[in-house]
Amino acid sequence: MNKQEKIKNFDPSQPGLADESIFGLPFTAEESEIIIIPVPWEVTVSYGAGASDGPEAILDASFQVDLHHQEFPELWKLGMFLDLSTETAQWADDSVRFKALAQPIIEALENGEKIENNLALKRDLDSINNVCHELNDAVRARTLHWMSKGKKVVLLGGDHSTPLGYYQALATHHDDFGILHIDAHMDMRIAYEGFEYSHASIMYNALKIPQISKIVQVGIRDFCEQEVDVVMAEKRVVVHTDIDLKAETFKGVTWEQQCDTIINALPQKVTISFDIDGLCFWYCPNTGTPVPGGITFEQATYLLSKLADSSKEIIGFDLVEVAPGDDDWDGNVGARMLYHMCGVLAKNNGMKVGKKIAFNL
Repeated sequence: MNKQEKIKNFDPSQPGLADESIFGLPFTAEESEIIIIPVPWEVTVSYGAGASDGPEAILDASFQVDLHHQEFPELWKLGMFLDLSTETAQWADDSVRFKALAQPIIEALENGEKIENNLALKRDLDSINNVCHELNDAVRARTLHWMSKGKKVVLLGGDHSTPLGYYQALATHHDDFGILHIDAHMDMRIAYEGFEYSHASIMYNALKIPQISKIVQVGIRDFCEQEVDVVMAEKRVVVHTDIDLKAETFKGVTWEQQCDTIINALPQKVTISFDIDGLCFWYCPNTGTPVPGGITFEQATYLLSKLADSSKEIIGFDLVEVAPGDDDWDGNVGARMLYHMCGVLAKNNGMKVGKKIAFNL
């Protein structure tokens, strides 16, 4: 059965088929326009755990997502495929193994010890930095593999360290692009806790990629002095803290106006990095480093949809730090945000997603 036959025989009004790919879609990777690379990784987390389970939780929740999206009612016909492979399983195994090595290092630092004085911990730290470097290379190669086949490729974490190799892959195809970074944290720490590829260092490491000309951060509400120093010295970074955004709204500035300012600061080509803790806590109660405040789900989707309708070119996105906890809520929110982001990417790139459904309210 070819793709058109599958579209004709598929009923999007029924619950997704759990033996198919993400969102219950019946398409193969070759038939799908969007390839989702899952990276179940959380080696350097120092607070709450669970981000490595994010891809599986989102997959499980995706089968309950109604595909007749108001903004993108025909999105499902394009096909979205979750690239589960032997590499994915190896990343999950390595995450468990090296996370166990990382915990004594974190505990030693919290107790005021110097890692360089402990040869065993120093050796483990070097091993962790090396395996994280290898992960970046593998993600880069996997991304380039699918890009070479003409696919739109996105990344699903895992913690926020996971998309570095993805950005490196984008940089081989695009000479100049920016990152729209939605997050509670700046992620500009330098080798946080000695980990060169820490989840808290992803944007600092992204700045090492010369093709990234701008990072526009939205919803920031937690940072250290070192991060402020980095941002103040770096002209490529624009920060919209949660406090500043809320203060403007209290003075009458609309979210639409704020979105225009955010989008106008971006270069022509943009990838989106969405840490789920950029949202208000009740959308992601089990995420690893929750912070009071944040934007709503609707504010986020409005911003992303407005970006899709702008003159900017969206070249990719990553969604990270979804941690399932003891219930299905975080996965549910993550699955719906992932679907919306796929719609944003597809629409912006001229793919047929259908006409927005207009109700007479």
